[in-house]
Amino acid sequence: MQRRDFLKSSILASGMALVPSFLKGMEMLNPQNLSGYKNIVIIQLSGGNDGLNTIVPVGNDIYHRLRPNIAKSREATIRIQDNLAFNDNLKALAKLYDQGELCLINNVGYPNPNRSHFRSSDIWHTASSAGEYLKTGWIGRYLDANCQYPYQAIEVDKGLSLTLKGEKMNGIAVDNPNLLFNNTREPFFKNIVTNANTALLHESNQGYLYKTMLETYSSASYIKEKSKIYHTKMQYPNSGFAKDLKTIANFIVSGLDTRVYYSSLGGFDSHVNQLKSQDKLLATYAEGIAALVTDLKQNDRFDDTLILTFSEFGRRVKQNASNGTDHGTANNVFVIGGKLKKAGVYNEVPNLSKLDANGDLIHTVDFRSVYATILNNWLMVNDTTILNGDFDKLGFV
Repeated sequence: MQRRDFLKSSILASGMALVPSFLKGMEMLNPQNLSGYKNIVIIQLSGGNDGLNTIVPVGNDIYHRLRPNIAKSREATIRIQDNLAFNDNLKALAKLYDQGELCLINNVGYPNPNRSHFRSSDIWHTASSAGEYLKTGWIGRYLDANCQYPYQAIEVDKGLSLTLKGEKMNGIAVDNPNLLFNNTREPFFKNIVTNANTALLHESNQGYLYKTMLETYSSASYIKEKSKIYHTKMQYPNSGFAKDLKTIANFIVSGLDTRVYYSSLGGFDSHVNQLKSQDKLLATYAEGIAALVTDLKQNDRFDDTLILTFSEFGRRVKQNASNGTDHGTANNVFVIGGKLKKAGVYNEVPNLSKLDANGDLIHTVDFRSVYATILNNWLMVNDTTILNGDFDKLGFV
């Protein structure tokens, strides 16, 4: 062995000796050991998707009267029931509905709703009440209470949302596994990690930074190695959203020991000329979901996967002067999976003859009941400690 190589390996070995053993263990997991875990894919339609033009009350006269220019006609929808229909850009979802693989939950929201994108997103991300300000997300608290490694919750994006941030542990943001790995192996980053002083791990500010870097370093190695197992040959649509779902499919089929995946599709803040923009986004969403579901089915992973889609709020029932809609309140939520206990339309449709004082829909299902059901019935963990309260369980899983 060359003297230089010997010194280099010795430095690395002594440096890695300082890395906590639970992190070193992550590097040694068998890449062929498929998890077989139930997992959930969470998708946010960011900007406040208009639920009434997504799941359309086509037979409701109030809907057509309050939206003379943007209401969807029967010809532009796909029938669910006599007076309820999918937007015609959701053909893939209509197919899943017909196959008993989609549950539609109406009127989902929370008391005293907030119409700010940022605040309402924070409420959904943290599972807080409208007047409560939390610094941790509901998935972050799930990680804190039930998981060993940060990569057990992955957001396919360049940044990490509040949803996956815990008090003790954060999830991992991964846009490209190879890029993440290469970035953590840059000399500066690698030098800090391999020469970290364990005493610093116990300091509040520097300790948190070092711990995060160590976890990211080791998680990047694990994700890169595991994700080599499967690379889909399926053709996904040519969109950034579909690309993210393709990455998620590769992770799931490769057998990552990950329980939660998170992604988003933006652009739903439709104040002006809504029909064209929303229809295009819904088509992007549905086509991406169709590819993901087909990929998972072909690899026998669909029954282990639940796909939850939400938006931070719905839109005002009455159209505005710009042929769009303004920020509203309650909205519909989609749950997709191969093992639903109750598929189809879960509950009553929005009551357009009974709106609140601002002309908005009144919620009848607390969004935290959706979370509680997923945590308790699907991920099999204690939902009350994670959500800081006891919420009704729904029967979709």
